[in-house]
Amino acid sequence: MTDAQIGLMTATPLIVIFAIMLYRMGVLRLTGTLAAVALSVAIAGALFFTQ
Repeated sequence: MTDAQIGLMTATPLIVIFAIMLYRMGVLRLTGTLAAVALSVAIAGALFFTQ
């Protein structure tokens, strides 16, 4: 596993947790939260398997 893959595995859950926290605080709507989570997971997955 490369350093980039480890970084993706570390950063993606942090982005998801941050988006959920923003939703609970009322900063993001549900659609924005779902979009942020879905796109961050999709981008991380694509980058993880192309590294």
